[in-house]
Amino acid sequence: MVADYLMLKKANCLNCYKCIRHCPVKAIRYSDDQAQIVDNDCILCGECFVSCPQNAKEIRRDVDKAKELIASGAPVYVSLAPSFVTDYGNATIGAMQKALGQLGFTATEETAVGATIVKNEYERMIAEHEQDVIISSCCNSINLLIQKHYPEALPYLAHVVSPMQAHSLDIKRRHPGAKTVFIGPCISKKEEAETYPGIVDCVLTFEELTEWFTDEHVMLEKIADENEDSRARLFPTTGGVIRTMNKSSHTYNYLAMDGVENCIGAIKDIIKGNLRNCFIEMSACVGSCIGGPAINEKNRTPISAYVMVDNYAGRGHFPVEHHPRESLTKEMPSLEIKAPHFAKEAIEEVLRQIGKVRPEDELNCGSCGYATCRDKAEAVLQGRATLTMCLPFLKEKAESFSDTVITNSADAILVLDDELRVQQINPAGCQLMNLRSAGDVLGEPVVRILDPLVFIEARKGKNLYNRPLYLAEYRRHVEQTVVYVKEYNILICNMRDVTAQERERTGKKAMSRITAETADQVIEKQLRTVQEIASLLGETAAETQIALTKLKESLIDD
Repeated sequence: MVADYLMLKKANCLNCYKCIRHCPVKAIRYSDDQAQIVDNDCILCGECFVSCPQNAKEIRRDVDKAKELIASGAPVYVSLAPSFVTDYGNATIGAMQKALGQLGFTATEETAVGATIVKNEYERMIAEHEQDVIISSCCNSINLLIQKHYPEALPYLAHVVSPMQAHSLDIKRRHPGAKTVFIGPCISKKEEAETYPGIVDCVLTFEELTEWFTDEHVMLEKIADENEDSRARLFPTTGGVIRTMNKSSHTYNYLAMDGVENCIGAIKDIIKGNLRNCFIEMSACVGSCIGGPAINEKNRTPISAYVMVDNYAGRGHFPVEHHPRESLTKEMPSLEIKAPHFAKEAIEEVLRQIGKVRPEDELNCGSCGYATCRDKAEAVLQGRATLTMCLPFLKEKAESFSDTVITNSADAILVLDDELRVQQINPAGCQLMNLRSAGDVLGEPVVRILDPLVFIEARKGKNLYNRPLYLAEYRRHVEQTVVYVKEYNILICNMRDVTAQERERTGKKAMSRITAETADQVIEKQLRTVQEIASLLGETAAETQIALTKLKESLIDD
């Protein structure tokens, strides 16, 4: 399974859809907010690994397996891909042999030796006109592309082992009992080695080797190389296979294609019968192997890397023994899984759910990773994509939701730009400030309708919340909030109309004042009445006392 070689760090995936935009066969499924690789479709080209900005994908590490092979006591030989010269700063094979020897390997040879064997087989096929159209089989990702997605082109694919396999077979023939470890820039070679067991025992990437060198404190030394019999070192460059071949046949055209998209175009032409008498060298990576996914990113520079390889390659060919045709034959069966067919009505229903009811609504912008909206709709029906992957739809939905909230808000809402010009005002705002429509003030300075001082202060970072304010011009009482959103350089003003509450509060206050005044008047009148009564009572008592005293004296005299 592909997941055995290329894995995902789930916590890192941020659903940017970049991996699916770069995946040439759309072998990515989105589920539970995570990108997942679809085994049946993946060709292990590594585009998702290279393009992921979050480093959410990682290549399986096999250093421990290589160490186990060394510890087993069997002689372990390294087949070193010729693109090493680009990843290790013009290091020579002599420098790499010494460094790898320090890690415990028995010996290191160049995979270019196997490339020479494969080149010879291609020349034989052309000389014997074995196939009208011959597609090179060096790149396992291209092989998988044809096996899984274009099986109609299998008759045109050279059923020849890859240079990695040819070299390992050659090593094991010369050194019975030996184990082989291929080291190169490719993820796909791990799958190839395990799909055809018994040939290559372990595959490491340059990235893994670099980490191993670091862990063991192994340094590369400067050792000169003057081997002129090393033409096959050109193999990792676009057209490198063809450059090593004897093109004496005048009946064949020699073409080189790199990049999966370009190769797909060529394969379609071949299937249609548009190409005849051609040898076509195909590489999944742009620039071929020197642009491989496991090449150090800073070294993935097509021009300078090409020059380095070109300068390192010799003029002659590695001396190799003849290998019988049968020993170099490789079975590559069809691995096609038929994609389900969906009715037009089902596709259009998905499109309708994302607001695409007319042909002109189908923007085909590719932001979801699919070339067309209909391709994306089919992916939704297959369970590989979700409706929310349509960014224009989400944007429109968010704007519609935002507009609905603002439009239907009972509070007045204004949005100003950094220069205090009105960018948006809702109906409640128009009503509050007696505007006929939003168009009366859009694009105008806010000073036309409101005091700008509070906005100037907010722009300086002094946001305002729920400030009571009387708008004399509009005879309105409001609670005003002004916030500056620095990320977007806008000011948002919310004003809640509290005029009715203020009038009610003022009315209650006036009523309380009148009631208090009335109470004071009543109390004063009552006190005055009491005093008058008391005064009258005092006069009556005095007169009564005088009268009784006189009566008493009169009675005594009698």
